[in-house]
Parts: sequence; C-alpha cells; structure tokens
Amino acid sequence: MNRDKPHLLIIEDDPGLQKLLRWNFEAYEVLVAGDRESALAQVRRYQPAVVTMDLGLPPDPDGASEGLATLQQIRALAPDTKLIVLTGNQDHANAVKAIGMGAYDFHQKPFDPEMLGLVVERAFFLYALQQENRRMQQVQMDSPLSGIISRDPGMLKICSNVERVATSDATVMLLGESGTGKELLAKALHQLSSRQGERFMAINCAAIPESLLESELFGYEKGAFTGAAKQTLGKIEIANGGTFFLDEVGDLPMALQAKILRFLQERVIERIGGREEIPVDVRIVCATHQNLKEMIAAGDFREDLYYRLSEIVVTIPPLRVRVGDAALLAHHFRNKFSVREGRSSLNFSQEALATIESYSWPGNVREMENSIKRAVIMADGSQISVDDLGLQPSSKAEEEHLNLRQVRDEAEYKAIVKVLARMDGNITKAADLLGISRPTLYDLMNRHGIN
Repeated sequence: MNRDKPHLLIIEDDPGLQKLLRWNFEAYEVLVAGDRESALAQVRRYQPAVVTMDLGLPPDPDGASEGLATLQQIRALAPDTKLIVLTGNQDHANAVKAIGMGAYDFHQKPFDPEMLGLVVERAFFLYALQQENRRMQQVQMDSPLSGIISRDPGMLKICSNVERVATSDATVMLLGESGTGKELLAKALHQLSSRQGERFMAINCAAIPESLLESELFGYEKGAFTGAAKQTLGKIEIANGGTFFLDEVGDLPMALQAKILRFLQERVIERIGGREEIPVDVRIVCATHQNLKEMIAAGDFREDLYYRLSEIVVTIPPLRVRVGDAALLAHHFRNKFSVREGRSSLNFSQEALATIESYSWPGNVREMENSIKRAVIMADGSQISVDDLGLQPSSKAEEEHLNLRQVRDEAEYKAIVKVLARMDGNITKAADLLGISRPTLYDLMNRHGIN
C-alpha cells in the first residue's frame, strides 16, 4: 500500500468496470469493493478522501436501494468523504436523490474517462481544501485570541497590542461597551502571560451587593461577623500567582476603592477581622463600560486609583463601527449554532444580511450571538429571514466628506470589506457581487491592505 498516494475507493460489482476504473486512476491508491459490507470495511480502515460508487449493488443490482443505503452509511461514518455516484442514462431520479442524501456529484455511464478524472480530481482538491481549512481553524481555536472574530483594522490592532502587553506585569484597563468582549481579552492576557499555568479569577463588582463585596475580595477570619463560622479566603488571595480580573470596576464603592488602592501600592491584603498583612502576587486586569474620567470629575471614582489601574489602557470599539464585522460574526454564529441544532444547510437571505449590516447592535457581540441563536432555532426552511432575527433596521447618519479621493477610497474599502464578510471570505463570490474580476479584487485588497 503506497501511503504517499491519496486513497480512492471504487464501489462496483462488475469486475470489468473495476479493472477499467483501477487503470483509469493510477495516480491514486485505488481500493475496490463489490458490495456494501466490503465497502464499509474499506471506509473504516482507510477513510478514503473520495469514493466512486454504482447504486446497483448486490443483492439489488437492478435497483438503487442497496446503493443508497451504502451511501447513507458511508456519510455517517465519514462525513467529509466526497461520494461520486455513477448512474445509467435512465437513472436520473436516483442520482438526484443521492445528491439530496449528501453525495458530492454524479456521472453517467458509460463514463468518459477524461471527464470522470476531472470530477474525481476536483473532489480530491475540495477535500484537501476543507481539511486544510479545518486545520487552520483548529490552530486559531488553540490561540488565546481565538474568541475574537474580526477583520476590522482597529480590532486587529487591539489584538496585536494585547499580545504585546500580555508578557509584562503591567496593570491593564479594558474599556468598552457591554458585550464587546472585555472578558475574552482579559482571559487572553492571562493565557499569553507567564502566569498562564496559574489561576484566572474574575469578579464582577456590579453583580455583588456592596455589603458582600469586601468579604468576596479580601476574605474574612472566623468570628469576624455574624455568620463567619470559619476562615474564608478572598478572591484576590485565591488568585495568588495568577491573574485577577476586576470587572465593572466603575461600580466599586468608594470605601473599597481605598482598600484596592492600598493593595495595589503595597501588594498586601488584610482579611476582615484579621490583623496580619498577607502578601499577594497577582496581575491585575480591570474593565468597565463607564467613563471613569467623568466619574472622577463627579467625585464618584478616586483619581489616584484610576492612574494605578490604567498603566495600560485598551479601548475596544463597539460592533457598529467595526467595518464588515457584523456579517462576519453572523456567519460565525450561524455555523456554531447550526451544528449545535443539527441544521447545517441553513443560510441567510440577502435581506437578513442587509438588516444585520445596518443594525446598530447596542448590545454588541453578545446581542449578536443571542440574535443569531434565536434565528437558527426559529428559521422555517433553509433560509434565515429578517423576521427570524427579530431586529429593526436602524438608520445611520453618514459623516460628510468633501475630498473626492477620500470619499472614493473609503467607499471602495467599505464595499470590499462588507462584501467579503457577506460572502464569508469567498473571493470568487465577492468578485461576482462587486462586478469585477478576481485579479482586480486581489489588486484592490492589496491596495487597501485587506488580508
């Protein structure tokens, strides 16, 4: 068995055709099966990339029932395998049925060796392309920044800055509206740092009552207050050696702001009811959707604490200003929830995509995720409609530009990014929608710095 050649399985019960097909495909490692049982055994053992099969298999050589049953089982065993059905001139209905069951293509008998060779070659190419795409997706998923889906230059720059900052121990403040991905970036900072093997501890200051927040942060000694039946460590102490994420820091009460400031200056804590100073080594990352400078002016946030927390500030843009990202994220979440709900053939209607692109997304990526999940569940048929999204298109006031070259370049850039996102990165479809050739689109993408 030649391991360098890709495997092609031929399912055919006619010895003469078996020999002819084997001879026609010398470029591949050809496997042959004459019935369902042997075909399934070959699939289990070798997982061939491409299969050619006759629907007329024993014990029903004159019908298609056995062939269709074999096709269905192969699809269940090896869903990525490309199945090419060989049919007679009068068997068009069964060929169409086979395509509906997941066959890649069909070819009529008597077959043209050159034409069938091209069909098989194209199937191998598509299989290899999908496997490479899956490998690249897995590499991306293994990255701490895999949860950030974006083509927007501003967002990509932020990801690059996070990678650069992660290796230091500087305190990082993440600013952005709710749902923009602040916690994702906080976790990425931890995973990309030298502390990745230690604890990542998060606490949301807005989600815990003020009366309980101090004990959650600093812990308490036995008997410190009614109900303190045993010594309990605080979240900061538990995170020792790792990263402590202080989410919604703008909701931190003034009394606790002083204690947090002392901890940041001295790197020691005292449990409630305790007298001992406990050294804690943690990397601090904080986040808020509020304007802390306005809160400082209003006397609601300590200025000295702000400067301690904001050694490095990362401002995350809202989804509505990230060019092309709305459609890109919509495709991502559709793929995610379609697999989960068993609806792999689901697609967006053009009207739904237009609504997704025009909507302002006040809840940002979190709202997008919930909306697409709802649409996948509610969609009736193979397309997601505007009604399934449950959104109303929003009007956007465009800023006036008077420089003609600037207007043209901006319009060109936005159109290319938007269409690439809408076509889910398919260059050929994007070029067709833009009304230009693929080489022209590649030239424009290079000119505008679009990867």
